[in-house]
Amino acid sequence: MSKVWFVTGSSRGLGRSFVEAALARGDKVAATARSTESLDALAVAYGDAVLPLALDVTDKTAVFASVRRAEEHFGRIDVVVNNAGYAQIGAIEELTEQELRDQLETNVFGAVWVVQAALPGLREQGAGHIIQMSSVAGVVAMPLGGAYQASKWALEALNETLAQEVAGFGVKVTVVEPGGFATRSGRNPDPLANGHMAELDPAYDGLRRRIAGFAKTQAAGDPAAAALALLKIVDSDAPPLRVFFGAMGHQLVRQAYADRLQTWADWQDLSAEASGAPGREADASRPEPVET
Repeated sequence: MSKVWFVTGSSRGLGRSFVEAALARGDKVAATARSTESLDALAVAYGDAVLPLALDVTDKTAVFASVRRAEEHFGRIDVVVNNAGYAQIGAIEELTEQELRDQLETNVFGAVWVVQAALPGLREQGAGHIIQMSSVAGVVAMPLGGAYQASKWALEALNETLAQEVAGFGVKVTVVEPGGFATRSGRNPDPLANGHMAELDPAYDGLRRRIAGFAKTQAAGDPAAAALALLKIVDSDAPPLRVFFGAMGHQLVRQAYADRLQTWADWQDLSAEASGAPGREADASRPEPVET
């Protein structure tokens, strides 16, 4: 039986590729974007199989209305893809309060509104799959991406919690963590030339040059291949809670997690001291006996 998808951020990039792959195999899609003009070609190509919806995910009322409309139009939703978002670029010192708030409003609050709107229907039917688009930046932090990374790290925690809360209802959750993917020009996008840029402080110019140089050395992923990979995930009886799209994630996370584990180990004596028991490691799996 074909699946019904609800996909945010469908106008371009990975979101557009996901929509096209789902439609091409006979699924139905409620595709959202800030403007439905960007979805006109889909409507012409796939007719009633696609429901174009204008949506700004920061508008909670509009999110709930769009989900209801999709459910009424198709009868149900099987797959929710939280893809809408953008990258706010800038050193922590450069960020304005509004830039940080806007980043969280879109990337975090917008995703939460979609989940809250879709969950009642998914719970009632006892099945469904929520796909949260995160990033390699959701598990590894790099300079000049503090606002974006903060939003993605928040989504990682929210969706790990969500997975535990909804498993009993038959609802699955997968967090997809892509690396760099090619733009329409076939190139890996420069993170400092895409997204939203804070007002530049010359003190960080050298750092910006180094980050831009690193980005140019990274291979660009193919969005069409990522879309086919996502189809395999939504068709799986036992999908992963987390999955990298692209090879870069595995390479970066190995070193990052090794460094974290080593730091915690190096300071474990102080950790024990902080609990009031010098020289003794706390064992969270074995509670202290209670005297009676």
